[in-house]
Amino acid sequence: MKKIALTSLVIMTALFLGSSFTSHFRSNRHADGALTAEERKFAIDLYLKTKDRLLADIKGLSPAQLNFKADTSRWSVFECTEHIALSESLIWQWMQMTEKQPAAPEKKSEVKMTTDQMLAAMQDRSHKFKAPTMLEPTGKFPDMETAVRAFVGRRDSTMAYLRTTQDDLHNHYANHPAFGTIDAFQGFILLAGHCARHTAQLEEVKADPNFPKK
Repeated sequence: MKKIALTSLVIMTALFLGSSFTSHFRSNRHADGALTAEERKFAIDLYLKTKDRLLADIKGLSPAQLNFKADTSRWSVFECTEHIALSESLIWQWMQMTEKQPAAPEKKSEVKMTTDQMLAAMQDRSHKFKAPTMLEPTGKFPDMETAVRAFVGRRDSTMAYLRTTQDDLHNHYANHPAFGTIDAFQGFILLAGHCARHTAQLEEVKADPNFPKK
């Protein structure tokens, strides 16, 4: 029942976001699987928006604010940022590995959700997912400055790639643990959605009534 409810919620949200936009992508797609101008703009705008939101949220926070936890089961702002930074690198590597596999256009029928639907589901904080062990925040960065530098460096490099790549991102597929078969372009969009999801998480930390004033 919960799975059915989630699917319905995702589809309704995607319709609200504009399924016609996804249809526009599909109808204007290049035969060789390269990104269209609309897809590039959509991706870059999303990457810039999610990057700016994160950096604005963490700017000027004190050590007490960065390390505050509402309880022992919750992540701090610093831990959320560490998780985002680690994921930026790992998901990039995952998509690069996906592109190195042979093209498999026959897998298109295995993709069950549109890009809009997956992006909406990724940002839905009412449903929780356990982070893979390698992406759990365990102090892999010595301080916030290092974590932010790693995030910004990887994010800017990924945007540079998306602005110019002619790689076939629509006929190379990966298996996502929550969404099943996705193409490489969807993987890159989910990376931005992942950043938005955990930025919303750290915003919840900041909204806690016990969050330090300074």
